Amino acid sequence: MKIIDRWHDRETITQWIKIFPVLAILGPRQCGKTTLARAINADHYFDLENPQDAARLEQPQLALEDLTGLIVIDEIQRSVELFPLLRYLVDQDKNRKFVILGSASRDLIRQSSESLAGRIAYYYLGGFRLQDIGPKDMKILWFRGGLPRSFLAASDEESHLWRNQYVTTFLERDIPQLGITIPARTLRRFWLMLSHYHGQILNYAELGRSFGISDMTVRKYCDILEGTFMVRILQPWYANIGKRIVKRPKLYLRDSGLFHTLLSIESQEQLNVSPKLGASWEGFALDCVCRALGKEDTDLYFWHTHGGAELDLFWQWGGQNWGVEFKYEDAPRLTRSMQTAIKDLQLAGLWVVYPGKSSYALATNIHVLPLSEMGITWNYSDSSPL
Repeated sequence: MKIIDRWHDRETITQWIKIFPVLAILGPRQCGKTTLARAINADHYFDLENPQDAARLEQPQLALEDLTGLIVIDEIQRSVELFPLLRYLVDQDKNRKFVILGSASRDLIRQSSESLAGRIAYYYLGGFRLQDIGPKDMKILWFRGGLPRSFLAASDEESHLWRNQYVTTFLERDIPQLGITIPARTLRRFWLMLSHYHGQILNYAELGRSFGISDMTVRKYCDILEGTFMVRILQPWYANIGKRIVKRPKLYLRDSGLFHTLLSIESQEQLNVSPKLGASWEGFALDCVCRALGKEDTDLYFWHTHGGAELDLFWQWGGQNWGVEFKYEDAPRLTRSMQTAIKDLQLAGLWVVYPGKSSYALATNIHVLPLSEMGITWNYSDSSPL
């Protein structure tokens, strides 16, 4: 299988290890956490899915207290009782570092690691970045998604088969391991229904009526899928600007390949004629930008007024407001909605991200940017964040 160097993630993780006694690398199963962790040359490695390593850690203090250097513990969610011990160990030896990997709910990991407050940092990995694979393979990444085995499959057919099995494993194995007793078939039907809301305003009550459950149950199911890195739920930005603002969240499936699998789209040709084509590209481009920004989902928003003005992505940085619009068009033009967003949100800059090849200005602080030319991290100092 082809080896892809995830240099940005590797360099960032290496830098964070120098700063924090404990680093948690979180992300969905099979996103490459173990491969990346093995590439940072740990002194000791434990995989809690390996029966031998799990047996060694049945007496964790005896197994760990004499070790020094960098220690990696994979699948930490299987032994969350280790967290208080990790605090003791890093306090006893400042040269001892831990990297812990988890594919469970981020909330479970964070709640379990409260004893490590001030000592732990969290790094979200996700699948391949656009910059990992290069712009020439952008369409493959869009269609297959960023999970390594899906992207690197020998054909679209093999990729689709792998993703189908991935969904089944997630529902039948991963969810029950979190102590969640929802039947796999029920959650699969809900996830499938949720995929039709991709890129749309989420109405819990409407979804509950469609599925025959209460809106509180809908929220519970959404929280499960969000916490396990399957969906992204963007909250609306509230601003006192004298306009009626949409206050319901917006939903995206994080991985474009899994989105296509849930919609039974098995080839790029089927995607090209799908009514979900624009929504699919918007979700893919949004994920690329969110990862380039390096922000938590809690710091990212969208903005939508009942009058029709909208902004797909809004955030604050350096004491200023910034925004992005996603357009699946050949040549985006300046719209009244963009001008309204600039004025009402007092944006320092607005980028219109599209699948074309040319960068150009629409106004003084509104620029069109090809997704393929977007840098791995966001640069605010130029009209094009390369």
